[in-house]
Amino acid sequence: MLRGLSTVSLFADDVAAAAHWYTEVLGIEPYFVRPQDGPPAYVEFRIGDYQHELGVVDRRYEVSPRTEAAAGAVTYWHVDDVEATFERLLALGATVHDKPMERGPGFVTASVVDPFGNILGVMYNQHYLSTLAALSHG
Repeated sequence: MLRGLSTVSLFADDVAAAAHWYTEVLGIEPYFVRPQDGPPAYVEFRIGDYQHELGVVDRRYEVSPRTEAAAGAVTYWHVDDVEATFERLLALGATVHDKPMERGPGFVTASVVDPFGNILGVMYNQHYLSTLAALSHG
């Protein structure tokens, strides 16, 4: 049974450049880098309320064949302000994948393609906030 988000892996031809970009986006340095010397093949960030793992992997290790268009599952990360986050990601060099859209009361989504060809989703999700509140009061 699926129990929760463990690690989201994104891929890049230049892991060092991707690590720099995500450091700017997230406001934190990766906590894990391999190898420790030389150009990295893998970096990992721990982010958010639950310290979920966001990894950037050298594209040489990608299992699926690469296509020119961004594709695959979209993982949405909860944010408090979708519009502001979306605009900030665009200002940092991402491109539009799906503009902000209300999907129902308390649910707004948007997604971008990062400079390395990965889809990055952001979402205001009332369920996420309700779950977080219940856990912090339980």
